[in-house]
Amino acid sequence: MGQLPLMEAYSTIQGEGFHQGKAAYFIRLAGCDVGCTWCDVKGSWDAGAYPQTPVTEIVAEASRQPSDLVVITGGEPLMYDLDRLTNSLREQGYKTHLETSGAYPLTGEWDWITLSPKKFKAPLPAILTKAHELKIIVCNASDFLWAEQYAEQVNPDCQLYLQPEWDRSDKMLPSIITFVQGHPEWRISIQLHKYIGVD
Repeated sequence: MGQLPLMEAYSTIQGEGFHQGKAAYFIRLAGCDVGCTWCDVKGSWDAGAYPQTPVTEIVAEASRQPSDLVVITGGEPLMYDLDRLTNSLREQGYKTHLETSGAYPLTGEWDWITLSPKKFKAPLPAILTKAHELKIIVCNASDFLWAEQYAEQVNPDCQLYLQPEWDRSDKMLPSIITFVQGHPEWRISIQLHKYIGVD
C-alpha cells in the first residue's frame, strides 16, 4: 500500500516484552476492530480520524531517528498490507518489530513478531508458529489457563510473557509472580514505559 493511516510516530523506549528497555521508534497505525475493553490507546480504533500518509514519508521520518529498532503497532496494524512499509525500512537497515493480536493475515517482513492474542477476536492459526514472542495480558485468574493453551500452539523457541492489565496490576501481579515461579518457561512483562513516564 502506498499510504497508511498514521496515528503517530515517535522515539521512545520499548516498555514491554523481550526488547524491554531498548530505544525504539514507534509507528502507530490507526484502525482496530478487536475492541479490547482495557485498551489504553482507544483513540487508535477509528482509522478515518487520521490522515492517509505516504509510506515514503513514514520511512523518511524514521530515517531521521537514532534507533535502528522500528516497532509497528496500532490499533491493529495487520489490517493493512505492510509489505511496502517493512521492505522499505529493512532496505535502510532497520529491524522491524510487529505488535499484533494476530486477527488478520500476516503481511510484511519482520525481524520480531510479538503476538498478543485477545479473547475478543482470536488470532489466525497461521501466525502462531511465526511469533517470536507470545504476550498474554492477565486480567483474571482464568487467563492463566488461556495463556497455557496458546503456549502449546506457538513454536518451541517462542518467548512467553505474562503482563498484568495496567488497571488491575496491583491485584494480578502477585498471582503472576506465583505462576511464573511454578512455570519457569514464562516471564513477566510489566510495562516499563509507564513506570518511567514515557509513551
